[in-house]
Amino acid sequence: MSQANLDVIRGVAQAAANSYDGALDDKGEPIKIGLKREEGHLILNSRTVDGFKVRFHGDKLLCTYQSEIKLKDVYKGNLENEMEQTMADIVKHLKKEYKKITGNALALTPEGEVDVLVQSTSRVRVFVTASKAYKVGGLDGIEAVVQPSKEKLETSFKSFLDQGGWGKAPTNKEQKGGWKKNKQKDG
Repeated sequence: MSQANLDVIRGVAQAAANSYDGALDDKGEPIKIGLKREEGHLILNSRTVDGFKVRFHGDKLLCTYQSEIKLKDVYKGNLENEMEQTMADIVKHLKKEYKKITGNALALTPEGEVDVLVQSTSRVRVFVTASKAYKVGGLDGIEAVVQPSKEKLETSFKSFLDQGGWGKAPTNKEQKGGWKKNKQKDG
């Protein structure tokens, strides 16, 4: 891996790490990403538990957002659009933080639609997990991870499998009298 690729990966990781709940900017103000946890008063209102994480998968950045929402919000019908907007807010924030950290621009182009998974917790609340892939610009020489892996068996292990693997069953597998008879004699 080249130093330029490593710098991009470290910059994105640091930008995501600077985005924890309760993080402050240079002026001492809370960082605004566009998540639901930022809405309302810190003490007086009930806080929504949500957050995001990023990970690399070859030359792609996978962004995942988790939240706890009410069931009535799911049935409104615009959940997918909300998740698309949340992902756009997260990516905008990551690009801004990356620029602040490294001084370079980060090119992220979306690939496909957001994938949303809703899981029931109770009759009122549900967990929602949304994920979306982005192609990272500036990564050179990194292969996409869409090809299936190649079979790489060592020759000694392959010859072991060709001979029958673990071999035949042991000779003492079938005892005369069986296990129950021997057990009764002992105790």
